[in-house]
Amino acid sequence: MNNVIFYILVMAVVTYLIRVLPLTFIRKEIKNVYIRSFLFYIPYVTLAVMIFPAILEATASPWSALVGFIVAIIFAYRGASLVSVALLSCFSVFVVELFLY
Repeated sequence: MNNVIFYILVMAVVTYLIRVLPLTFIRKEIKNVYIRSFLFYIPYVTLAVMIFPAILEATASPWSALVGFIVAIIFAYRGASLVSVALLSCFSVFVVELFLY
């Protein structure tokens, strides 16, 4: 039990430091275009890194998950709505798994 409390405290300190250190060290507005674009895309990259492994493990086969992921990327890139992207990717996973099993 003591290890769990220690791990939670370490996680809290690290999370807090990540948010506080930039506020204390960077006082001026960041004007560099490359750094601003890097900081802009960090939340999206973090979400993608957390979601992608879950996508591959969400179905019975990683191949059907990969097909659903590719279908979702294609339709999202073409500007389809969130509901239609979700429905089309789920349908593609369903069809692929029908032929695999």
